[in-house]
Amino acid sequence: MASAKKQTFEKAMSQLEDIIKELESGDLPLEQSVKKFEEGILLSKFCSEKLDETEKKITVLLQDEAGNITEKPFPSDEDSSLRSE
Repeated sequence: MASAKKQTFEKAMSQLEDIIKELESGDLPLEQSVKKFEEGILLSKFCSEKLDETEKKITVLLQDEAGNITEKPFPSDEDSSLRSE
């Protein structure tokens, strides 16, 4: 993994997809497969952390009848109770 360079979510996902293809091919020697697997785990962890950070940043500003603006978590697909009807 290019840790010295600025890693982006998109780059990490692309690298992870490439690693998966390489591992699924079955053409790598065991030692190289283990190294690729370790690299994939690090990339997966990075992507998961980026998604968690992004999820925390996503909010919806809601204005009540009095004109007050409050910040609420962005509703997920499972949380239909926060959706407006």
